[in-house]
Amino acid sequence: MNVLFLCTGNSCRSILGEATFNHLAPAGWRAMSAGSKPAGYVHPRSLALLAREGISTEGCSSKSWDNLPATPDIVITVCASAAGETCPAYLGPVLRTHWGVEDPAHATGTDEEIDAAFMKAYRILRARIEAFLALPLETLRHDKVALKAAMDNIASIEK
Repeated sequence: MNVLFLCTGNSCRSILGEATFNHLAPAGWRAMSAGSKPAGYVHPRSLALLAREGISTEGCSSKSWDNLPATPDIVITVCASAAGETCPAYLGPVLRTHWGVEDPAHATGTDEEIDAAFMKAYRILRARIEAFLALPLETLRHDKVALKAAMDNIASIEK
């Protein structure tokens, strides 16, 4: 099963989601990330955070949803719609859910405050990914309605 973490710039949140998911996922599950308007770079603080957490950043790059390496089965948007961000809508016959997370790339303040914003985004995404991977995935992959409901419920986890 292929999971796509999707946002606009594909430099922070979707990268954190992709790398964390791949670090934790069982065999047969793979994440990728993309943006509708890719920034063209991965934010250095995202890479540094993942390295500190012991998560591989190999292959992480900011890329367009037009150049996906595989067709996704599940699309998880991570834009923070509550912050007025418009999340891109993936136009394909896939299961979709929205796990809004504030964009740490827009954080301001001291280095410590900015790092804290990145860590908060990472912790929220990791908690949601762990909750997703704790689901009875082999059963739910054949029950799209139940899987969608479970994924939508996971969106409320705010670690």
